[in-house]
Amino acid sequence: MSFKQGQKPSFGDQGKFVKYGVFIFLFFLLMVILSNTTFLTIDPGKKGVIFKRFGGGLDKENIYSQGFHIIAPWNKMYIYDVRTNEGLEKMQVLSKNGLTIEVELSYRYMPMPEKIGYLHDEIGADFLRRIVVPEIRSATREVIGRYLPEELYSTKREAIQDEIFTRTSTAVGGKNITIDAILIREVTLPPKLRAAIEQKLEEEQMSFQYEFKLDRERKEAERKIIEAQAKADANKILNASLTDKILQDKGIEATLELASSPNSKVVIVGGGDKGLPLILGNQ
Repeated sequence: MSFKQGQKPSFGDQGKFVKYGVFIFLFFLLMVILSNTTFLTIDPGKKGVIFKRFGGGLDKENIYSQGFHIIAPWNKMYIYDVRTNEGLEKMQVLSKNGLTIEVELSYRYMPMPEKIGYLHDEIGADFLRRIVVPEIRSATREVIGRYLPEELYSTKREAIQDEIFTRTSTAVGGKNITIDAILIREVTLPPKLRAAIEQKLEEEQMSFQYEFKLDRERKEAERKIIEAQAKADANKILNASLTDKILQDKGIEATLELASSPNSKVVIVGGGDKGLPLILGNQ
């Protein structure tokens, strides 16, 4: 629209300009709102649950997987990381005999992917602080309180670790959370107690070595006794089978063989024991 020189726009023309300006502003504002709330991308390793403001509230059954999604601008999507995450917890607990032990735990956890709607409705996104950590601390205190420090430090460490995991996993499983593992990374005892335990373990190891050596010597002695007994039994059987006639015949055979040899000798007939010949050599 053009105006002649010196002619001012009329009131109607000014209203059209304002109307167009308001329309452009509203369109721009609508595009901004739609780009922020309607077009949504869920990253890998995450899932979403939607809250429908005018459609019944939180939709706990339908879970949105990774990828691009379009939702109504008045609805809201809550996104959860469903990958396995790791946490660390360091705490002081009392042992069975009342001594203070410092324990450092490592644990792996994740929300149940298909249950994040119920998790969000009952607990919320802060489930680690509100559920997982308190349950781990409670189970650790309860389990370690039934053991002595030396058992935690050496012999029963794996059993204690498994028991803490079982108790925690059962407790959080009803809250739609999964515990993958709980590991005891480090156990810190009072210095004097630690030194005493290490000395005791060293003495036990030496005792095991001595016992092993004694057992080996006993087995060697038993082997020698069995071997000697076997030889004695063999000699006994052999002696029982050798009569005087057999020995005399063996002696005659040996004498005949010596007499037929080319070496010079003197044979005295009837001069030996049992009437056997005596054979004298060159000497």
